[in-house]
Amino acid sequence: MTQPGELDAFWQHVDRDWRSELWEFRVVWHEQIHDLAIRENGATIAALRLRIAASLAHVIALYVVPERRRAGLGRALAARAEELANYFNCHKMTVEVFDGRAAQRFFEGCGYKTEAVLPQHTFKLDVAVLRKFLL
Repeated sequence: MTQPGELDAFWQHVDRDWRSELWEFRVVWHEQIHDLAIRENGATIAALRLRIAASLAHVIALYVVPERRRAGLGRALAARAEELANYFNCHKMTVEVFDGRAAQRFFEGCGYKTEAVLPQHTFKLDVAVLRKFLL
C-alpha cells in the first residue's frame, strides 16, 4: 500500500505514455476542471464541477442547496457548462447518476439520454450513464 499522494509524481511522469498505449496512438491529453457557481449575498447556493478532456465534457457534480431547488439554478448551471464545453469543442457531455432517481429525471429534463445502465456499479446500486450531444 502507498500513502495518499505518494505516487503523484510517478503518474504525472507516465501520464502521456499510459494513455498513448491505451488508445494506441500518441495522446496529447489536455484535461481541465472548471467550477461554475451561483452565489447569493456572498454565499454559494449552487455549483457544478465539469471535467473537459479529449473533446468530451463530464459533469462530476452538480449541487443546489435544498432551499433554492426548483428555481432553475441547476438548469442554468447545466446550460452554462454546455456553453463552456462547446467553447472547448466538446462533442458530447456525460454524467453518471443513480438509475431511476431524481438526478436522472433532472438531467433527462435537460435533454440528456441514457447511454447505458451499469448494474450494481457503485454501492451495489445501478448507475445510469447519461449523455447529450452538443455539436
